[in-house]
Amino acid sequence: MAIRHWPSLVYAAGLLCIYIGERILAAGGASVVLTVIGVSAVLGAAAWCGLAARQAEAGVRSTARMLILLYGLGALALLLHFAGGDLGAHVWGRPLDSRMPRLAGALAVLWPALMLAGTVPVFLVELALSGMAHAPVLDTRRLRAALRSGLGIALAIVFCFSAAYVTAERNLKVDLAYFRSARAGSATKKLVAALDQPVQVYLFFPPANEVAELVASYFADLTRESSQLSVSRLDQAVEPARAHELGVSGNGVIVVARDKRREQLPMPVKLESARGKLRTLDQDVYKRLVTVSRGTRVAYFVQGHEERTFSNVDETDHRVTVHLLRDLLSELGFQSKELSLAQGLGNDVPADAGLVLMLGPKRPLLPAEADSLQRYFERKGRLLVALDPEGGDAAAALLDRLSLHFNATTLANDQIFWARTRQKPDRIGIATGGYSSHASVATLSPFGLRLPMVLLGAGFLTRVDKPAPDAPSVNFVLHAEAGTWNDLNGNFEFDAGKEVRKAYELAAAVSKGAKPEEEARALVLADSDALADELIVNRANTLLAVDFMRWLGGDERLAGTINNEEDVPVRHTRKQDVAWFYASVFAVPALVLGIGFTVRRRASRRKATPAAPPAPPSEGSL
Repeated sequence: MAIRHWPSLVYAAGLLCIYIGERILAAGGASVVLTVIGVSAVLGAAAWCGLAARQAEAGVRSTARMLILLYGLGALALLLHFAGGDLGAHVWGRPLDSRMPRLAGALAVLWPALMLAGTVPVFLVELALSGMAHAPVLDTRRLRAALRSGLGIALAIVFCFSAAYVTAERNLKVDLAYFRSARAGSATKKLVAALDQPVQVYLFFPPANEVAELVASYFADLTRESSQLSVSRLDQAVEPARAHELGVSGNGVIVVARDKRREQLPMPVKLESARGKLRTLDQDVYKRLVTVSRGTRVAYFVQGHEERTFSNVDETDHRVTVHLLRDLLSELGFQSKELSLAQGLGNDVPADAGLVLMLGPKRPLLPAEADSLQRYFERKGRLLVALDPEGGDAAAALLDRLSLHFNATTLANDQIFWARTRQKPDRIGIATGGYSSHASVATLSPFGLRLPMVLLGAGFLTRVDKPAPDAPSVNFVLHAEAGTWNDLNGNFEFDAGKEVRKAYELAAAVSKGAKPEEEARALVLADSDALADELIVNRANTLLAVDFMRWLGGDERLAGTINNEEDVPVRHTRKQDVAWFYASVFAVPALVLGIGFTVRRRASRRKATPAAPPAPPSEGSL
């Protein structure tokens, strides 16, 4: 006896009745009657199929049993459905979702999956049977393949719905494209979270604009950090009065405003033109948020003692400049100015000084200048002093009042260093990951040698032997690696007995005051090259400079990273460029030709070698 279609038709009719009774008809007698008829039809179809399986031929009996199992899955799915619905509420006295919400949620997900697993294979088996209606013998392999295909399709549908649910609940976006706009960095988020007054951001873009969507997505991350930040999207052509009030003459402008302070950030409205600006969006927004929320502070660079400058003075001045450090200060909300005897350093530091920097002096400070800087420090001033061995004791008088002594002996390391020329002098370009847990190096502390900073020709610091009773507290925040030695004779070799390998102190944070917000603060670094243009491009050196400025400015709680997706140019020395040129023009083609010649020669030899004659038959082989 072959498998009949009738049980499947009854099963499908029963499911249809249950759907109409549960989902279409209103609650009442008709709904209950149809539901009861549907459940009876499903159970009857399973029983009918069971009876048919006993009378079926041996070849199709296994397929019939599989159909009984699928009908059973459908019946179990219906049972779980009713358990989580009105029937369950009637049995347990109250709805299951209020009694056991987790179980109700699990049942709500489980019963549709079981229903699909019990229904889709039956449908495919019926299609296979209809194709063999006139065949003298049923092809059982085809029926089993239909069953497996149905189960596979059902499980695939369940997986798709599960994946769709998970992606809807955990809506995360990952941009793997070559072009990517900057996302809000941790420093920018902390700055927004620390806002104490409302800040408004106005996005002037035309409607349905790609650049506007990317910018809006960036600010959506920031608005979640604080209710003090609000973002409005406007069209200059639609609201010209509001645009005029904010000083905007056209679309493609981001305005950051707080009270009467306003900062504008131009942004092209075409994506191709805006790519560069979008890569540095976080950096530009951070700068404007700092400006409107904290105002512009002045950073004075001490001059007059052959310090490093923003540009070379003349052709004989070959020291690396601090132009990039000035740009970094600008991004942190500082306006840079020079301070020397001509600007009154001999009398006092200007009252508007938010930060005073002295980078690599070669000639000593005058006593009046040292006194001015000391008085500035005592009245809650903020100092950054970076010295070099070639400067010797140029700032000895000032450091003595900070309870520090600078040793002008150059440090070297033959294990961890910056390999510039692959020669012994490279050993004075020491690299280190010895960061303390102090707030002035908060960003770098977790990384250690995974993010090393580089110093070129550094000295080292020590505490004074007998500090004054009212001396400030000193914390050493940067240490050299243990294999570093004091190269007394400058031969770039470690001389045992004379020189000592140890973790020399490279930077110190000096503070004086009872409360953090009322402290006088100073940072002393034993190498000004670390902040100069040649080395500050190193990621760790940049982060160190940023952390230093934040701690000195009282913004250490904003320690974090600012995202920048701008492409970093690959820099080569002249020797490297020459090597790459000859390697690409001559070496690589010669290598390809050599490999081809070798392979071809071996193939020719194999063809030229004659085949060995067959061996003569041995006696008795015939």
